[in-house]
Amino acid sequence: MKLSQIEKIARSLGIKNAWKYSKKELIKTIQRQEGNFDCFGTATDFCNQMDCLWRMDCLTN
Repeated sequence: MKLSQIEKIARSLGIKNAWKYSKKELIKTIQRQEGNFDCFGTATDFCNQMDCLWRMDCLTN
């Protein structure tokens, strides 16, 4: 997902100054805002969060 799309999601969740975050930091902030684990980029070969919006980006990171 492109950073501009991620920033749009962040703004819709009320996260201010989204442009200050790196992609990874912004996604983790969104995950926390949604009440999920802030685990983006930590999976090594497996992820059991099948419904996560960030799953494919995370596993290819």
